[in-house]
Amino acid sequence: MMVTSDEQIERVRELVAAIPPGRVATYGDIAAAAGLSTPRTVGWIMRTDAADLPWHRVLGASGRPAAHLADRQLRLLAAEGVPVADGRVPLRTARHRFD
Repeated sequence: MMVTSDEQIERVRELVAAIPPGRVATYGDIAAAAGLSTPRTVGWIMRTDAADLPWHRVLGASGRPAAHLADRQLRLLAAEGVPVADGRVPLRTARHRFD
């Protein structure tokens, strides 16, 4: 069983909050920047503790949102000026890089 520390949860929350409007990051980008071993941990944190964050700016590695969130998420991203084509975001042009 994997244990996620409060510090790791807060770091993920800080990183998600730092994604500017008009940009996106992947679960893997956030995991790497937070020093986590797997993007799944970011997904778990997002599911349990992200209501107050710009959750819509976090996507899977393919640039596609989760199916159950796709319409809402893509609508929110497009409203911020994120390019959306064929149900996905082109990460090459819209990806936020963490320092």
